Amino acid sequence: MATNILGISAFYHDSAACLVQDGQIVAAAQEERFTRKRHDHSFPRGAVAYCLEAGRISAGELAAVAFYDKPWIKFERLLETYLAFAPAGLPSFLKAMPLWLKEKLWMGELIKKEVGFGGDVVFPEHHQAHAASAFFPSPFERAAILTMDGVGEWATASWGVGNGNRVDLKFELRFPHSLGLLYTAFTYYTGFKVNSGEYKVMGLAPYGEPKYVGKILDELVDLKNDGSLRLNMKYFSYCQGLTMTSRAFHELFGGPPRKPESPLTQREMDLARSLQEVTEEAMLRMARHVKRETGERNLCLAGGVALNCVGNGKILREGTFERLWIQPAAGDAGGALFAWHQVLENARGVEGPRDRQRGSYLGPSFSTDKIEDWLCRRGLPYRRHDHTEVPDCVADLIAQDKVVGFLSGRMEFGPRALGARSILGDARSPKMQALMNLKIKFRESFRPFAPACLLEDVGEFFDLDCESPYRLLVAPVRQHRRVAMTPEQEALFGIEKLNVPRSDIPAVTHVDYSARVQTVNANDLPQFYKVIEAFKRRTGYGIVVNTSFNVRGEPIVCTPEDAYLCFMRTEMDALVMEDCVLLKEEQPPLRDDVDWRSQYGLD
Repeated sequence: MATNILGISAFYHDSAACLVQDGQIVAAAQEERFTRKRHDHSFPRGAVAYCLEAGRISAGELAAVAFYDKPWIKFERLLETYLAFAPAGLPSFLKAMPLWLKEKLWMGELIKKEVGFGGDVVFPEHHQAHAASAFFPSPFERAAILTMDGVGEWATASWGVGNGNRVDLKFELRFPHSLGLLYTAFTYYTGFKVNSGEYKVMGLAPYGEPKYVGKILDELVDLKNDGSLRLNMKYFSYCQGLTMTSRAFHELFGGPPRKPESPLTQREMDLARSLQEVTEEAMLRMARHVKRETGERNLCLAGGVALNCVGNGKILREGTFERLWIQPAAGDAGGALFAWHQVLENARGVEGPRDRQRGSYLGPSFSTDKIEDWLCRRGLPYRRHDHTEVPDCVADLIAQDKVVGFLSGRMEFGPRALGARSILGDARSPKMQALMNLKIKFRESFRPFAPACLLEDVGEFFDLDCESPYRLLVAPVRQHRRVAMTPEQEALFGIEKLNVPRSDIPAVTHVDYSARVQTVNANDLPQFYKVIEAFKRRTGYGIVVNTSFNVRGEPIVCTPEDAYLCFMRTEMDALVMEDCVLLKEEQPPLRDDVDWRSQYGLD
């Protein structure tokens, strides 16, 4: 009988659950995909139910449940911080305490009640969970580990070594000094949402100039040679207030924070660029220091800052380590894997060059028969194709400049769509970025799109000589594919740079000639690979635009119902769900008075 361990995160942001059976990750998903509430932080009831169902077990068959941090130590940090900044911290203290006293401090009992479980609950430290999620699924027998985020209990970054079935953390940077919280402070100041808008700041950075780097390093951050840092807390208010930045911060950078949804100015672009350069330098210094201290050849990364794919790309290209492996879902599987290997002391096997994340395709899937049954009950027009014909059908649509919603196989775990819940387009089209941003995604025009490229063709398009299956590395577009800029185009400033084609794959080439690359192999998601392969046969290009199947403010779709509603509420041209193909012009008008979820939901 298999040993089952459930991993859970909750009550901060992006609650999730993960099931590990005999050391193998068999299911994982974020709660937002089931509740349809973006970044849902509530107890992950839907995700837990899915994981148990996918593992074909009941809660009574669990050997243990692992939570992603130690609540009592985190509570200690909050109390000490509030006391240190009293009385200024009183409002945030009063706001936080009811939830802590009612639920968070009694997490073990709450988990047992919610899951229906009577056994042991394991509480690794937050950065232990990150380290476990980084190392244990990696393809390395041993490796250096670097974790970076906002804050766990006290730690904000840590480094150590993974070897066999153990992770050993040697050093940690402690709150309130945090590279992640520095990035979040600028996210707040530039008018984006904390804990979800950081990637927008990264995407905005190439439009700006690094004019504030000196000011950040002189006034805000004392950055050491080893990558550790101290923040000048006079400029930050997250210790004592309900905002990230103080009045001194606003005076230093020439005014109050940008109001959300207001027009972006050159100031925000320059701030984003400056912050990104400081972040990259800190990441590089951390990586060099970890190399000096450990002597390891390979590096595993996890935590929110490890989702900064521009910084990751620079670490890779510097060559400090031979190989990188980056956890695409930041760490919710980590608690369960920590319990299996380090608490229960089970051996760990490395499966050749492949990692054990299974492409991160760990969520629900839906058969063509189930999808067809739902479409028929709803009376929706579609065509069912032979499974072998679908890749050619999708490739034909993309080659005709159509935008295609694509649902295939198991949903991805983590914040990136990797071909299972994706919107696809032609990377060669100079109008595709604007079309997708404004008419499909309903999001800011500056946001770049990512390419999905056949693994064997990645060197044809990008200066990248390794796999990037989780879209966590940014690489330069190869020189011979770039379009030379005219003097007039070179003189463009800020957002004016947006609509100038920069290569023969303009839809996925950012204004600095970079791209956030996903490499696609034939094993992880065969149908998606075959789509790109079929597109290459038609066009000579083994590359497509791949963006997440959602609109701004909503989670990535999970079910066929989610996919159909998103398809109908945007200007997508076609929807492909397994072997069923739907064309927009054939669909009846969407009735908003229908309660889809209760009347037409899938069983």
